[in-house]
Amino acid sequence: MYRKLENLNKIIDSGIVLIVRLPTEQASIKVAEAAIAGGITVIEIPMAVPNALGVVKFLSDKYRDKGILVGVGTVLDGETARAAILAGAELLVSPNLNPDMIKVANRYQAITLSGAYTPTEIQNTLEAGADIVKLFPAEFVSPNYIKSVLAPLSHAPISPTGGVTPENVHEWFAAGAVCVGVASYITKAAGQDNDYSKVTKAAQTFIAAVNKAKNQ
Repeated sequence: MYRKLENLNKIIDSGIVLIVRLPTEQASIKVAEAAIAGGITVIEIPMAVPNALGVVKFLSDKYRDKGILVGVGTVLDGETARAAILAGAELLVSPNLNPDMIKVANRYQAITLSGAYTPTEIQNTLEAGADIVKLFPAEFVSPNYIKSVLAPLSHAPISPTGGVTPENVHEWFAAGAVCVGVASYITKAAGQDNDYSKVTKAAQTFIAAVNKAKNQ
């Protein structure tokens, strides 16, 4: 199957992009692997993570053939986009619109999740060639914001990032979200005792909530 289409379907089918942003390289790998054990299939490693591209290469080499999609977050320019792809990333995420990032991603058939907030930014992001619009930061709006935006922009695939929980995720999907960006509920579940089994359990809980929301 066409790889990009397969990966895009993977994101939509799973409904979750897990953002793994931990203070060390090793912690990021451990949390990512624990989340994968819990059923997460789409992982984003932000560039703020120490040796982020090394983490991406490790996860991509180990899990790509096991159906896991590994991406890079906070991709702010074309140079970073190309470096991420060379490290094995098949998903590029940015908090804002950067046409060069999208151009490089499309050149090499990587998926883009590009940040926007207002209707104008959302439409500009789509016209630049992004695959999915990352509504960021979503914690300052309610799901009704997506519903209102989609009234005139029904063609926009929107993924809210920030403030999404198992308790409210059904509201975001009901409003029209195609997937959601998730972080601390899962990535910080290990707590100070570094019990990574709690990360696995948190991933399972969130996945169950998303599946229930998508089937309502």
